[in-house]
Amino acid sequence: MLKLFITDLAAYNNGFLVGEWVTLPLSGKELYLAIQSILSEGEYLCQSDVTHEEIFITDYEWMGLELFNVGEYDSPWDVNDDVGKLSELSASKQKAVAFLLNQQITYDVDDAIGKADDVIIHENQTLEDVAYYLLQECYELDKLPPIIANNIDYQGIAKDLEYDGAYWEIDADVFEYVA
Repeated sequence: MLKLFITDLAAYNNGFLVGEWVTLPLSGKELYLAIQSILSEGEYLCQSDVTHEEIFITDYEWMGLELFNVGEYDSPWDVNDDVGKLSELSASKQKAVAFLLNQQITYDVDDAIGKADDVIIHENQTLEDVAYYLLQECYELDKLPPIIANNIDYQGIAKDLEYDGAYWEIDADVFEYVA
């Protein structure tokens, strides 16, 4: 789901790029062993008696939907825990969590998971499509006289929906946050 390139900081400071791509989520033991392997290789290359203990994340790559950003000094343990929680969610819940985090409605993965049910995703639609369906649902447009129904400004209504702050058009989807 997420690949991290974890790097030995002491080796890096000595001119060696010692690291490894690690695919998360992993068990705690697997992550520990991967990190120990990186640090051991760094100690060997530096040929010093100093024990290497510090790591940092040099790069990351999501396999599929990018759910959140990863900082270079984020804890791989915390990132692994977050990815583990997210991997248990359905694709639509993951998409809702990514929306909440990327739009900075929340900054915490656990909070985003809790708020995911407050996100309605109108897939493969524009704000104009959502405006049409919203008016259809509220006012039964089929029952309006054609002179009125044919002159409704869906583009203007879509702009008002966007300004309202509850709708976001991202890529090919519209996200509605009903807090």
